Amino acid sequence: MQYKHIPIYTTVLAVLILAGCKVGKDYQRPQVQLPQQFGTQAQQSFADTSSIADIAWKDFFTDATLRELITRGISYNNDLQVAIKRIDIANANTKQAKLLQLPTVDLQASGSINRVSDNSLNGKSVPLFLGKSYVENYQLVANISWEADIWGKIRRQKETTIAQYLQTQEAAKAVQTQLVSDIAQGYYNLLMLDRQLVIARNNLILNDSFVNVTRILQQGGEVTTLAVRQAEAQKQTTALLIPQLEQDIALQENALQILTGQLPGKLARATTLNDLTIPDALSAGLPVAMVSRRPDVRTTEMALVMANAQVGIAQANMYPALNITAGGGLEAYEFLNWFKIPGSLFALGTGTILQPVFRKKELKTRFEIAKIEREQAVIQFKQSVLLATGEVSNALVQVEKLKEQRILAGSQVDTLKEAVGNAQLLFKSDMANYLEVITAQTNALQAELNLAAVQRSQLGAVVELYRSLGGGWK
Repeated sequence: MQYKHIPIYTTVLAVLILAGCKVGKDYQRPQVQLPQQFGTQAQQSFADTSSIADIAWKDFFTDATLRELITRGISYNNDLQVAIKRIDIANANTKQAKLLQLPTVDLQASGSINRVSDNSLNGKSVPLFLGKSYVENYQLVANISWEADIWGKIRRQKETTIAQYLQTQEAAKAVQTQLVSDIAQGYYNLLMLDRQLVIARNNLILNDSFVNVTRILQQGGEVTTLAVRQAEAQKQTTALLIPQLEQDIALQENALQILTGQLPGKLARATTLNDLTIPDALSAGLPVAMVSRRPDVRTTEMALVMANAQVGIAQANMYPALNITAGGGLEAYEFLNWFKIPGSLFALGTGTILQPVFRKKELKTRFEIAKIEREQAVIQFKQSVLLATGEVSNALVQVEKLKEQRILAGSQVDTLKEAVGNAQLLFKSDMANYLEVITAQTNALQAELNLAAVQRSQLGAVVELYRSLGGGWK
């Protein structure tokens, strides 16, 4: 009797050994070309393993109004909410994937009555056996089916589902980093417009004063009517800037409100552009750390993980599949005998090995396509790393050069403001003509507007550096 069980044990052992096999290669991150460190030689003095991207956005942005806007955006921005819902869907799929290696269990209860024809063969024989002209049958069955994961196909399916879940997480982080950046950029743009509006209004007062002086000098016969008209035209040019800037401010306020999930409207703020400062040292950290931190790069890497797992699945589909099914329960031809044990008990079991034959070419083609798609995913991952590296490098250049531009623009404003004062004094002393005053005022106005734009660009470059390094999702 003991020898009859040897084939069963041998079969079970063989299944367990084969179940340890897994076709396809396990994922390994491909080699990507990265610089040893970011920035120019001048910037490398403060480059170390730490990065500003490791700073949580609540600590990186110190302005209270901006932090409130970002908090509101993370809570109510519709694009981000959609991305979060995708995470919930992927999470449900991941929980389901964890059950793939467990057997499927179905429970079925059925009852039937078949009244046979008296003139049929069954009609003549059934009454002899059952003493009645109808047949009853009642079943309560539990069926179990299980596919042995011999080639690792189910494990690769789990890898795919988990990678998809992680991809949705990284995609949501990428949406948040972009959202934080967009809100900060919009807010700084708003402060720039506020500053330019103040500059325009101050210059309008200055232009009005010059118009009054010109009219007085005209009445004294010292200048012509042309000088008055030129002064008035200069005042009108400056006045035209005010409604244009007010329009841009209203549009920017509406854009920020919509970005944070609110209805368009006014946006209260107490900070001015000149109140904001920029840290002297902005560490970019190591490029290799950026690859692991930046969400959009991680999203493409998760796509590569899925493509790699699909190769294993496609390869496993070409090999035999072992399916084991078993069932058992209670069955009786009379209702009163249905639950009498052990008489109503029954059981069955089958094992099936399925080897694809005529689909061989189709399955091989799918396998080859899966390998090509994996190569495509590798290229896309490397491209995302290359683009991310370029964005960081560009942001570092902007941070460095805009710092120089701000110093020069500030000096230019001081110089031209002094020139306006000198021109007005010389004009009143009849040592300069009105065109020299108008030119000085025009140059000073443009220089102040340009300084505000440079300040805004400098703040924007810092935000872009923070985003390009992967900051904003913590």
